[in-house]
Amino acid sequence: MFLRSFTVLALLAAASSAHAQDRPIGFLTPSKNIVCQFYADNGQGVLRCDIMNMESRPRRPADCELDYGHAFEMSAKGAAGRICAGDTVMDASLPVLAYGEVWQRAGFTCRSEQTGLTCFNAMQHGFSLARGNQEVF
Repeated sequence: MFLRSFTVLALLAAASSAHAQDRPIGFLTPSKNIVCQFYADNGQGVLRCDIMNMESRPRRPADCELDYGHAFEMSAKGAAGRICAGDTVMDASLPVLAYGEVWQRAGFTCRSEQTGLTCFNAMQHGFSLARGNQEVF
């Protein structure tokens, strides 16, 4: 009986731990115009940020059949850039990163300002996002 109870408790603990890891990791800016999520892709950390409203969008490349211009992505040590994406990382349940605050995880750093959001990785590659302008560096 003790062994069965222990096994059930262990399974419940594992399930709740797995569930906790399923929750998205990231944040929204106070305006809720920019959202970022961190995830692992093939064992490597990736940060993706989407901007909901922009004053202008860049032209979609010919090889992109999805939406283009609103999504930015970088790995922990790679270059940053706009991506072709048919989805969004918008999740209203994410916490708000207040203006003046910094978010850090797995080599990524993001700073929220009233003028926009700037994120970079350990190699100092990143992007600055605002309604009026988006830059990749």
